[in-house]
Amino acid sequence: MNINTIVDAEFTGKCFRDLRNAPLSAMRGLSTKDAKALHEAFNITTIGDLANLKFVKWASAINVLAEEECDTDEQAAKETLLDDAVEMTFPASDPISVDAGITRIEVPPEMVNASTDHQHAKSIEANTKQAAKASK
Repeated sequence: MNINTIVDAEFTGKCFRDLRNAPLSAMRGLSTKDAKALHEAFNITTIGDLANLKFVKWASAINVLAEEECDTDEQAAKETLLDDAVEMTFPASDPISVDAGITRIEVPPEMVNASTDHQHAKSIEANTKQAAKASK
């Protein structure tokens, strides 16, 4: 991250220790008026004070933990019901309808050049013969 993109121009190139002790208004997008309001509300004056504010730490911790939190029993049950509903709507286990145009391929063909073997017809035929010999 280029730190210069988040601090005002007068603070670019400063080391992190200097930035930690810089006024809140040094952060891009945080005006002097905003900094004054934060000072009045939380008695903070520097970027370091803001970072160490217990509410900021709590909010950061909650945010990190929310990403790692497991589903509650209720959420897991809802997810299972949703999965079941999708399965009932689009059953993955339904057999393909059989008609005369479908051929079963016992052994998948190796990759062939499609420009010379349209839809792998030669490779499929060779693999089917090979599978038939192997099963005897």
